[in-house]
Amino acid sequence: MKLRLGVTAAVLATTALTATTLPDTPARAEPPSSSPVALTGPATVTVTTYDGTLYGDLGINLLARDRAFEVRTHRAAWTSPITAYWQSPDGPKELPAQTRWDALDDFIIFAIKRRSDGKLLRTRHLDVCLNQWNSQRTRPDAPLHSPYPSGCPYNPFTLGSVQGVQEGWVTNVEAGDESLRLAPGTYDMVTRIARPYIDALGIDPADAVRRYQLVVRKETEGEYVKRSARPTEGARAGSEDGDVSTPLEPGTKPRKARAGAPTDAVPDLRALPAFGMRLSADGRYLRFSANVWNAGNGPMVVDGFRRGTTDVMDAYQVFVDSEGNQTGYQQVGTMIWHTAPSHNHWHFKDFARYTLLRADRTEAVVSRKESFCLANTDAIDYTVDGADWQPDNTDLHTSCGDRGSISLREVLSSGSGDTYDQYRAGQSFRVDNLPNGDYYIAVEANPNRNLVESNTANNRALRKIRLSGTPTNRRVTFYKVGLVDDHGYGGEEEGH
Repeated sequence: MKLRLGVTAAVLATTALTATTLPDTPARAEPPSSSPVALTGPATVTVTTYDGTLYGDLGINLLARDRAFEVRTHRAAWTSPITAYWQSPDGPKELPAQTRWDALDDFIIFAIKRRSDGKLLRTRHLDVCLNQWNSQRTRPDAPLHSPYPSGCPYNPFTLGSVQGVQEGWVTNVEAGDESLRLAPGTYDMVTRIARPYIDALGIDPADAVRRYQLVVRKETEGEYVKRSARPTEGARAGSEDGDVSTPLEPGTKPRKARAGAPTDAVPDLRALPAFGMRLSADGRYLRFSANVWNAGNGPMVVDGFRRGTTDVMDAYQVFVDSEGNQTGYQQVGTMIWHTAPSHNHWHFKDFARYTLLRADRTEAVVSRKESFCLANTDAIDYTVDGADWQPDNTDLHTSCGDRGSISLREVLSSGSGDTYDQYRAGQSFRVDNLPNGDYYIAVEANPNRNLVESNTANNRALRKIRLSGTPTNRRVTFYKVGLVDDHGYGGEEEGH
């Protein structure tokens, strides 16, 4: 099977250092510029073609020279439009109107021309995520690490995101798709930053355009093109065994609860409206996805310690300050080994509750699902105070342990949420015995208030749906939430 090539972005040349320590003012290859971000790269870029489709890095690179280039995108509520601001040295400056979280709308335009006569062959407008997986340093005095996420959020109920290119770093923009086709040969490539962003950011015109040669060569028979490893936001592993992070108090016997409370870093659990609603093939079950996220300025940390040889762990919430130091802990329940086919790992009990409500908000069905593994699968709002832009344990393979675990830690970091998709066991209500009409799916975080958080008045979210049709042809329709259009995300609007 043909795989696309993930090639790292070209790095600018830097003056070689003759000492192992960095000089106070190292020489740089690039000229001084006031542009917050610039297009850069080599004079020639080579890609391969297979069956007419281009594979490889087209050489569209964004550089932040003398200061990090950071953009924050936010909406006050799901009824509010998305706004984006560049974090300039003089304070936030508004960018052109945005329609998505996972990229800046129409940020880059590129054109491919035939060298012989300059005829325009291809043109594309690119929505650009600045948080590319292949970002890298361009000089030895640049910061050693980038604080920015490795990807952009995709959940339609996202409330805030952060994108950026670290100072002295370059990020490569992915531009290929199945429709970009060229015959082998040499072409003229022209890339530009779109005019509205040039004006809003005050980019030097020389930094906003780049011209270079694009060489397309035919892939030789048997050549193996390997896709580079890339992180996948929201990935959940199955039941394979995996490493388990070390808890604060390993052992088979937990300590007694010690008095202590959060200080300046307190979690705040909230629920997103249910999404991905659809009926099972036989029409008996309404399936849905749900997400509980942490809007507080501190992480929700739950450590579990096995109770002897049983498949039960005593669960403790660990309180930490803004420096990550433990300030206390208290017992908040138990963890169990959950044997359902789509789980097969340790779950913390009573983390959330699902209820199907009638139109008058009375309970019609309560889901039997009562246990969860906490994991940072989705970036919900990385603009909240204390948000962790690079959280650990972003999949269940590492955060939920295996059958032989003695202890483990589950964490929901500030700004992140944990999605349970509608195909997993327990993500459903039986509805074949319910009459047609309007209902609400209620997702509630911390239903028994056993976890300590800053605010428990915002723990529940409702999603209105309608059941209709006949017993042999049942249908479900869901209603829009504010300006959010989640049609087709994780499910279908109607179906059996």
